[in-house]
Amino acid sequence: MIEVLVNGACGRMGSTVANAVREAEDLHLAACVDIHAASPEGGDTYLGTPYFKGLQTALEAIKPDVVVDFTHPSVVADNIRTALAAGVATVVGTTGLSEETLAELSAAAPEVPLFVAPNFTTGAVLMMAFSAVAAKYFPDCDIIELHHDGKADAPSGTAIRTARMIAANRVQASTAPGKETELDGYEGARGADVDGVHVHSVRTAGHVASQEVIFGSLGQTLTIRHDSIDRASYMPGVLLAVREVRKHPGLTVGLEKLMDL
Repeated sequence: MIEVLVNGACGRMGSTVANAVREAEDLHLAACVDIHAASPEGGDTYLGTPYFKGLQTALEAIKPDVVVDFTHPSVVADNIRTALAAGVATVVGTTGLSEETLAELSAAAPEVPLFVAPNFTTGAVLMMAFSAVAAKYFPDCDIIELHHDGKADAPSGTAIRTARMIAANRVQASTAPGKETELDGYEGARGADVDGVHVHSVRTAGHVASQEVIFGSLGQTLTIRHDSIDRASYMPGVLLAVREVRKHPGLTVGLEKLMDL
């Protein structure tokens, strides 16, 4: 039985993760942490488990096998630092961290497993893999990512990772007009430039998470799209990471590393 602590347990994703862990036969929801908890010492309960306001206090009291973090980009680095310092394997679904920050955090505790995924849905992982293949044949590419209006970062972690995978596999760079063609007063029309791939972020009520990768070449286009209709779509990937993270010391990025791709 794997003892799991969920950090950010009252959030949209955190509450879904906590319930998924609670329902898994081989996992035990050992504790929940959220800034909305009334008691910093774990005197309350949430989903039938001890409920803490602070991660450090929870780690000292519970000593879980794995911490799962779905909190906020502004606090996730400190959360990772706290968990790794305690020697606890950590699974991170909070996006917004740079590759440099992740490497720095992992270097401080190089033997402690740290798993980070820009997206935990298997369909999104396949979308990224297919896009990397298509990049060899289609020089022009734009990414449109659509998320709910509460998402705290833009572009999404999925879009950034997709763009970098495309850039790494391109045979030739796009010659399509870029930011230099944006009219004065309308800067941003071509979106964010991620390693030469333009990324456009949409934030509206009604979406969970969607991404289109639009490729173009002479006389043809190719669109690869993934939609998450419900946050339940993330749970198989999150639970896979919880079960596998302790087998991989150090930093691992991307759910594809745990899938047979």
